[in-house]
Amino acid sequence: MSSVSPIQIPSRLPLLLTHEGVLLPGSTMRTSVDSARNLQLVRSRLLKGTSLQSTILGVIPNTPDPASDAQDLPPLHRIGTAALAVQVVGSNWPKPHYTLLITGLCRFQIVQVLKEKPYPIAEVEQLDRLEEFPNTCKMREELGELSEQFYKYAVQLVEMLDMSVPAVAKLRRLLDSLPREALPDILTSIIRTSNKEKLQILDAVSLEERFKMTIPLLVRQIEGLKLLQKTRKPKQDDDKRVIAIRPIRRITHIPGTLEDEDEDEDNDDIVMLEKKIRTSSMPEQAHKVCVKEIKRLKKMPQSMPEYALTRNYLELMVELPWNKSTTDRLDIRAARILLDNDHYAMEKLKKRVLEYLAVRQLKNNLKGPILCFVGPPGVGKTSVGRSVAKTLGREFHRIALGGVCDQSDIRGHRRTYVGSMPGRIINGLKTVGVNNPVFLLDEVDKLGKSLQGDPAAALLEVLDPEQNHNFTDHYLNVAFDLSQVLFIATANTTATIPAALLDRMEIIQVPGYTQEEKIEIAHRHLIPKQLEQHGLTPQQIQIPQVTTLDIITRYTREAGVRSLDRKLGAICRAVAVKVAEVQPKEAKLERSDVAEREVCREHILEDEKPESISDTADLALPPEMPILIDFHALKDILGPPMYEMEVSQRLSQPGVAIGLAWTPLGGEIMFVEASRMDGEGQLTLTGQLGDVMKESAHLAISWLRSNAKKYQLTNAFGSFDLLDNTDIHLHFPAGAVTKDGPSAGVTIVTCLASLFSGRLVRSDVAMTGEITLRGLVLPVGGIKDKVLAAHRAGLKQVIIPRRNEKDLEGVPGNVRQDLSFVTASCLDEVLNAAFDGGFTVKPRPGLLNSKL
Repeated sequence: MSSVSPIQIPSRLPLLLTHEGVLLPGSTMRTSVDSARNLQLVRSRLLKGTSLQSTILGVIPNTPDPASDAQDLPPLHRIGTAALAVQVVGSNWPKPHYTLLITGLCRFQIVQVLKEKPYPIAEVEQLDRLEEFPNTCKMREELGELSEQFYKYAVQLVEMLDMSVPAVAKLRRLLDSLPREALPDILTSIIRTSNKEKLQILDAVSLEERFKMTIPLLVRQIEGLKLLQKTRKPKQDDDKRVIAIRPIRRITHIPGTLEDEDEDEDNDDIVMLEKKIRTSSMPEQAHKVCVKEIKRLKKMPQSMPEYALTRNYLELMVELPWNKSTTDRLDIRAARILLDNDHYAMEKLKKRVLEYLAVRQLKNNLKGPILCFVGPPGVGKTSVGRSVAKTLGREFHRIALGGVCDQSDIRGHRRTYVGSMPGRIINGLKTVGVNNPVFLLDEVDKLGKSLQGDPAAALLEVLDPEQNHNFTDHYLNVAFDLSQVLFIATANTTATIPAALLDRMEIIQVPGYTQEEKIEIAHRHLIPKQLEQHGLTPQQIQIPQVTTLDIITRYTREAGVRSLDRKLGAICRAVAVKVAEVQPKEAKLERSDVAEREVCREHILEDEKPESISDTADLALPPEMPILIDFHALKDILGPPMYEMEVSQRLSQPGVAIGLAWTPLGGEIMFVEASRMDGEGQLTLTGQLGDVMKESAHLAISWLRSNAKKYQLTNAFGSFDLLDNTDIHLHFPAGAVTKDGPSAGVTIVTCLASLFSGRLVRSDVAMTGEITLRGLVLPVGGIKDKVLAAHRAGLKQVIIPRRNEKDLEGVPGNVRQDLSFVTASCLDEVLNAAFDGGFTVKPRPGLLNSKL
C-alpha cells in the first residue's frame, strides 16, 4: 500500500477539447488553445478563478474543438484525464491564443454533458486513484508479477541512457520512489509512442491491462536503443583511436625534419602552418611570437573558441609581406611619357613624382614620401594616385576614409575582443602582398570622431616617416615596417584636417581646370572612354570642340570634369539609341534580299518582286554617319542651357558688386546686393553669413561712414551720416549656402559705395580681399581658384590684394592673357578700378589752400 493521500476530483468538470496530444495521469503536457470554446474556458475559468478547484479541468483527447460557437459540439471521447493547470501564457500574434501547461491527475468517464456553451461542462465519474491497489490476493499476485517485470524493463531502459544527464538520474530515482501503479502512465508519456498507442493506454482502466499493454512498448524501445548503440560503436572507437594517435604523433615529432614527413603529415593544417612559419622571412621578434603561439595551438582542443582565433592570427602573420617587395621602374623619361598620356596638365604634381624617381636612382633606401593632394572634386586626385603606382611599377591599394570614426579601423582590434581583426593598413598589405605598395588614403579630410577614438590621431603614427618604420597594429602586437610604403592622401580642403596630421604630410595643391584644359581632357580621355563604354566608334558620332565648349560653359559649372563626363555620357546614350534603331532595319533588309534570291531559285512569280521593293522603300532611311553633335542637338539631348551669362543683367543698377569666393568645390563668383530705406540706422545682413563675414560688413560700413565727406557720399536726406534715419540691407544671394571668410570685405565696400553714390559698378570686374578699419587691403587665399572662376564667368578684370601678386604665377598663361589684374593695397585703389572713370575724391567747396 502506498502512503499517498487519495485524490478526489469534483463531480462536475469543464472540458478542454484537444486533438494534438494525449495527456496521461502523472505526466505533463503543453497545449495550445485558440478555438472559441477553449478560449472562453481559459478566460472565464482559469484567469478569473480564485480557488484551487477552478484550476482543475477535464482534458478530452482525440476531439477537435469547433472553430466557432455556432457549430455543434462533436462526439466526445468517452475517457478523459483530470488535469491541473499549472501555467497560462497568452499572446496576440499572429492571433489571440493561450498556451497551457497541464499535469494529469487521474482518469474519469463522462456521465452526462450538462452544458455546451460558452464552454462544455460535464458530470464525470472518477475511474482510478493514484493510491488504489487491488485487495484480492489473486489479483495482487498477478499484478505483482507484472509490476516486477515492468519495473525490470524500466530500470534496464533507464540504465542504457547517459546517467550523467541530470534528467536521466532524476528519472532513475523516480522509479524507486513512485508507486508501481503510476509508472505505466508516466513511462508511456516519456518513451517514443504514437498518439494512438497513448490513447489505448488511457482507455485501459484496469491496472492489469495497462501493464500488459505498456511492457511491449518498453521492450521495443530497449531493442531500438541496442541497435542504435551497435551502429554508433565503431565510429566512437575510431574517434578514440584518432585522439589517442594524434598526441603521440605530435610528441614524437622531431623539429627540423619536416621535409621527411609523409603525405599525411603534410595534409595536417597545423603542420603546414608550422612549416610556413619556419620558412618565412619575418623579423626575429615576430618569429618568436609565432613559435610561441603555435606551441599553444598544439595543446588546445579544437572545440575551444581561442583555437580559431589563434589559428587566424598565425595565418595572417604568415601571409604578411615582411620582406617581399617589387622593383621600382626608375626610367624618368618613360615615367614622364606615361604621366602625360594618363593626365593632362597637373604639372606641379608630375614634377614631384619625377623628383622622387630621380632621388631613388641616387639612393636606394629612400623612405616613401607622404603626399597629400588637395583640390576640388573631379580634378583627378584619385586617378593620379593610380597612375603614380603604374609609373613606379608598384601595387596600388585604395583605403576610403570618408566617415571612418573608429581608431580601430586604422590600428586594428586587440585579440581579446570577439570578432577582432587587423586594421585597414595591415589588411591592405595582406591584399597587395608586398611591403612597398602605393597606398591611397582617400578623403582624409572627412574622418570622423566618436567614443571609439579619433582615427585622425591614429594616422599620426602611420604618416610619420620617423615612426612608421615601427608601426604596431593592435591585432598583430608586433612591429611592422611601413617606411617603404608610398602614402598618398586626398582631400578637398585642409580646414578639417587636424594641424598635427597636416604637419606630417607634404601638401600639393591640385587646382581646378581652365576651359581650355577641360576641352583637351574631354577630347583626349573622356570622349574615347564614353565611346568605348557605349559601344560607339568615331565613325558614328562626332563632337567638335565648339560643342564641347558649349557643354562646359552652358551645361556645367565646376572645377573638375565629372559633370562634363556625365553630359558626354548622356550624348553617347542618345546616339546609341539612333544607331540601335538603324541596325535592325539593315538586318531586315539583308534578310529580305536573301529571301528574294531563294524565291528566284524556286521559280516564284515575278510579280511578287515589286512588292518587296515597295516594302523596303517604306522603311525610314538611317541617319547619316557620323552623327554631328551641334548646338541644336545639344538642346534636344541635354535640354535648355542650365547656366547663362547674367553678369551684365545683375549689375544694371547701383548697389551690386561681384566678389570671388573659394569653396572646397573650387572658386565661385558671388554677387553682393545692397539697398537702403528709411529707418533707424540698422544694418541687416542675410544669406547665411558666418561671424567673420558679418564683421567684414560692419568694417565696411564704418569705413564708409568715416570717409563719407571725403567721397561726398550722402544718404537719401543729404546727410554725410550714412545711417542717419536710414536702414541698410546687405544680401548675399544663394541663401541656402553657408558663407564665411574675410575675403568679401572689398566687395562689400564697393557695393555700398555704389549704393550711396548712385554709380554702377563695372559689369566685367570681380574682386577679392580683406579690409581693415584704416582702409588697407590684406591678402587672402585661393587666388588661383578665384581667378579661374572669374575666367569661367566671362569677366575681364580682377582686383586682388597687392601682396597676392605672387600667387598669379600659378595661374595658366592663357588665363592671364584673357584677364587684366589690378593689385590694390588700399580701398582707394579698389574703388578707382571698380568704377568707370575712377572714384575720385571730390574737392570741398569754399575751402582755401594754405600757403604757409
